[in-house]
Amino acid sequence: MATDRPALPLSRRRFGLAAAAVALGALAPWGAGAHAEGVVNIYSYRQPQLIEPVLEVFTQKTGIRTAMIFADSGLVERIAQEGEGSPADLLLSVDVGRLVEAAERGVAQAVDSAAINGNIPAALRDPNNQWFGLTLRGRVVLASKERVAANTLTYADLANPEWRGKICTRSGQHPYNLGLIAAMTAHEGPETTKAWLQGLKANLARKPAGNDRAQAKAVWAGECDLGLSNTYYMGKMATNDEEPEQKAWANAVKVIFPTFANGKTQVNISGMLMARHAPNRDNALKLMEFLASDEAQQLYASKNFEYPVNPNVKPDPLVESWGRIVPDDLPIQKLAEFQAEASRMVDEVGFDQ
Repeated sequence: MATDRPALPLSRRRFGLAAAAVALGALAPWGAGAHAEGVVNIYSYRQPQLIEPVLEVFTQKTGIRTAMIFADSGLVERIAQEGEGSPADLLLSVDVGRLVEAAERGVAQAVDSAAINGNIPAALRDPNNQWFGLTLRGRVVLASKERVAANTLTYADLANPEWRGKICTRSGQHPYNLGLIAAMTAHEGPETTKAWLQGLKANLARKPAGNDRAQAKAVWAGECDLGLSNTYYMGKMATNDEEPEQKAWANAVKVIFPTFANGKTQVNISGMLMARHAPNRDNALKLMEFLASDEAQQLYASKNFEYPVNPNVKPDPLVESWGRIVPDDLPIQKLAEFQAEASRMVDEVGFDQ
């Protein structure tokens, strides 16, 4: 379905949002020839370099161009503010919380596709088909090979005094950590989780800072012995030829899959949804079906070192070399349900102070 609404602008602009002003960089479409037909406009919480390899293949196969705006916050608000005039076709998210938020705010639409549903397990998609998981990532510990003898940990262990001054992490308000705290809340209740969060804060070697790669760097540098990270960052560092110092960070740590009392590791999803007023719905549906396909899921696995949601696709051998992950069977929507409470607890214990 085509309209006279243009593809996303290609210059950098600043957009006013109800909650905050967010700088949004619009990226030029790539991989499209002069005779390519159609476009898909993407609003993405995912960093462009993590999705570009997959989008390039999609454009090569279909001739459909992609144009992306990336921001780490504010995109759901922007789509809501734009209303019927929004150019957004798809929203890509790094966690389930923003997908659920978009559905609850009415900026998503249901997509009934046998191709998508056949490749994405029901537990990793919205019961009303308004959002769909694309990849799984475990919230794990990167532990010093030299200074940490343990090869197993529970999440509860991270609050034990033996780790005082030995743990590094990014902000507690980041979606990756909020997902972990939300899962803990769902399993253990808010009182136990708040006490655990206080214990974890007491064990921090420094104020929460940086991204997940920065935690591996801090372990390598001896600032801490344990760093919280998503699994795929380990693969991105270990294979980074452009910044070989990151290979040293990865080589200095081992992956430990912490578990809850049920013996399973917390996972979150990256995911997708179609915007309610998508001007290029047919093209967007083709992209969604491609992202759920065996081919795209294999690209996610080999290029990004993420766990595919498509059961037909195996993780990359490098990922499998870290050990077996047993994903938590907590309904993925629970992470969104308890996220606001998790955020309040982060502030109440002064986790980021």
